[in-house]
Amino acid sequence: MEFSLENIIGKSKAIRDVLEMVKKVARTQATVLISGDSGTGKELIALALHAHSDRKDKLFLPVNCGALPETLLESLLFGHMKGSFTGAFANQEGLFEKARGGTIFLDEIGEIPQHLQVKLLRALEAKEILPIGSTTPRRIDVRVLAATNRNLQKEVEAGHFREDLYYRLNIMEIHIPPLHERPEDIPLLVDHLIRKHNPELNRRFTGADDAVIRTLMLLPWKGNVRELDNVIEHTMILAEGDCITLKDLPASIVSAGQARPAFTYNLKEANRRFEKQHIVRVLEQVGQDRKEAAKLLDISVSSLYRKIEELEIE
Repeated sequence: MEFSLENIIGKSKAIRDVLEMVKKVARTQATVLISGDSGTGKELIALALHAHSDRKDKLFLPVNCGALPETLLESLLFGHMKGSFTGAFANQEGLFEKARGGTIFLDEIGEIPQHLQVKLLRALEAKEILPIGSTTPRRIDVRVLAATNRNLQKEVEAGHFREDLYYRLNIMEIHIPPLHERPEDIPLLVDHLIRKHNPELNRRFTGADDAVIRTLMLLPWKGNVRELDNVIEHTMILAEGDCITLKDLPASIVSAGQARPAFTYNLKEANRRFEKQHIVRVLEQVGQDRKEAAKLLDISVSSLYRKIEELEIE
């Protein structure tokens, strides 16, 4: 399997910290929990861990635990014996056995049903599984990587996830921050995505202009890198020329970017923007009643008037 850390794009400190953690953890046998919002690239991190491990020449088997019915998931992971349920016409080896010497990646681990959590815990602790319909445990040799977009600690507190399994999975945790927390990664990501899609779409785009990059850096990207990828591919299909410009972007993206203030690293300016936004919201809530707003803000009315003038609040 060919995979390098360069497949994980970014220059932000957050991404550099993630890559450093991958390098340290990859060559161990430790179980790793990869956390982060949907679309942040958790499977890429799992691939990097496998590709830089001693198991890199063996299988990497990904499983989406939330995409399969409970019975099918159990059979897929642990296997089954002939006649153990309707439709079981032959013995079936599970992925824990198929991945011999390799890595199994359990995506959306928070979706796994309670009774399968028990079987997974045994697989991690005893290094053995019990196929459906069998009474004889089978030894396994596999590294487990898991990923979730849920807060598993809260799931444990709510009684939805076993505490012992959580601690067994969370020997090492690698957290991927959402894209809106690292806008400085967007220029590199856009360049990477354009190069990725050029051959797929039979296009020859050289990049995106500065206005496009500035606009994309302002957006919240709730779908993270996956959403950015979708926007870039959509734009490349319809755009003309060899460089993506603002007129090529979907109108909704342009308007959303124009509605947000430009990103700043300057702490004083960031505080000023927050203060202005906060005062405007309070004034709106009290129907522009300055006296009531001052009371809620815990400042004098004269101080509020000065703030309104200083911050140029209309």
